[in-house]
Amino acid sequence: MASIHLTKVIEKFKWENLTPEIDISKIKVTQPDINRPALQLAGYFEHFETTRLQIVGFVEYSYMNGLDEERQREIFEKLLNNPLPGILFCRDLNPNPIFREIAVKYGVPLLMSKKATSACTAEVIRWLNVKLAPCISVHGVLVDVYGEGVLITGESGIGKSEAALELIKRGHRLVTDDVVEIRRVSEDTLIGTAPDITKHFIELRGIGIIDVKALFGASSVRETQNIDLVVRLEDWDKDKEYDRLGLEEEYTEYLGNRVVCHNIPIRPGRNLAIICESAAVNHRQKKMGYNAAQELYKRVQNSLAHGRDEDED
Repeated sequence: MASIHLTKVIEKFKWENLTPEIDISKIKVTQPDINRPALQLAGYFEHFETTRLQIVGFVEYSYMNGLDEERQREIFEKLLNNPLPGILFCRDLNPNPIFREIAVKYGVPLLMSKKATSACTAEVIRWLNVKLAPCISVHGVLVDVYGEGVLITGESGIGKSEAALELIKRGHRLVTDDVVEIRRVSEDTLIGTAPDITKHFIELRGIGIIDVKALFGASSVRETQNIDLVVRLEDWDKDKEYDRLGLEEEYTEYLGNRVVCHNIPIRPGRNLAIICESAAVNHRQKKMGYNAAQELYKRVQNSLAHGRDEDED
């Protein structure tokens, strides 16, 4: 199961740790969802997700402080006597001394954010969804071409990095070369990132490693990109039939999500960068409702129908 240390979450969102006496170095967050413990504060603990970060907003905070001391101790004991990864108080709200005392007793970290509850919740869920998403690594190059994430794959040495370099020179942006970390953040979305160790680097056989960001500037790279299209490079096989119309889409699958895939045969003289650009723009047109192959098919059908009508006349 994917997890992330609580210390990294605190560092990312710049939260204040209200319980520094608790050792949080080994506490991990394993769920991208959060829980607002309003029902638990009211005494309902069935189906309580103790693995989620708990977020307390103004409503929960007001209700807590409105309880008498005996009821507070009873409810707080039930709430905090669970292996919670942490409780975040938004809007600079400070937990009362009883809550803090019981939290320290059970080793539950208390955190505080200046942000509004809804904004803070949305940011945390979005970030955790990416960090805790199922992840695989594939061999390939990911480039942002006209806003479309193009994953270039193929056997080692076939020319993926050279194609990426030409695309970068033409104004497009590199996400990662050689190794692409793919995360499934939803049923429709795959996001690609670079491993930290190879970020912004490209390997060119005969030259070695080049730093794309240093050579072409910060505008030539980006950190993450949705994977919208796969271009699979392969050696030209004269005995193989290649799709010349594109009426039917071909797909490849990563982590259960299907992505449109084009198999591109490689021959001397073919400009891979222009092919990748054209594939990206064509894919974008299809998403906008225009399919060139279907348009050609309609023209042919209309031409044949017109020819038959003239013959009948």
